[in-house]
Amino acid sequence: MDREIKLIETEDGSHSLYVPELNETYHSFHGAYRESIHVFFLYGLDHWFMHNHGKQPIRIFEVGFGTGLNAWLALVWAEQNKLPMLYHTIEPFPIPEDIYTKLNYTSIDEEISHYKGYFEELHKAEWDKGDAVTPYFNMKKDKTTLEEVKLYPTDVVFFDAFAPSKQPELWSKELLKKVVDAMNPGGVFVTYCAKGQLKRDLAELGLQVETLPGPPGKKEMIRGTKI
Repeated sequence: MDREIKLIETEDGSHSLYVPELNETYHSFHGAYRESIHVFFLYGLDHWFMHNHGKQPIRIFEVGFGTGLNAWLALVWAEQNKLPMLYHTIEPFPIPEDIYTKLNYTSIDEEISHYKGYFEELHKAEWDKGDAVTPYFNMKKDKTTLEEVKLYPTDVVFFDAFAPSKQPELWSKELLKKVVDAMNPGGVFVTYCAKGQLKRDLAELGLQVETLPGPPGKKEMIRGTKI
């Protein structure tokens, strides 16, 4: 059964989605676009790349695909840097076409707006099948849960699940272990969440955990590195 979702505008002008069933949004009210750039790229992919020049292809695992914002920004990153990327993402509740065609992410930054055609292409890509979207970006999106998905070796984890208070099962130590076990040495795990329990669990699973400045409206976020 599909979830009811509503389109909303966040403080930086970019859209997000609200799920009444969970009383939760897909992104921060303080700015969906800024949050994604800050958490998953500035402190995630960019940080990993700074310490891993020359390693190709770059392998990213995202929980979950959602609005497609992170996937689209990763595609842009791969094309701009001319570096091959294998992007694996999961989403048990894909958003319908009448919603994703209204999302305004591709018009937020004029410098990358010429990549806008790829945004809908990512949403329309066949589920459960990997394919090249651009010369540098290959994506496999699985319509499944974190419990059921088969993971591949991963360099960067975008852990973008709903908050622990809304979907605690996704933040269980058992599922975190599944993700951490798939990470390559030097791999980076980033999330907007800064819960103390998450920090302790990631540390016990062998990651070097850092508490970093959060995106606008949020004091802190977490990054874990697999040594």
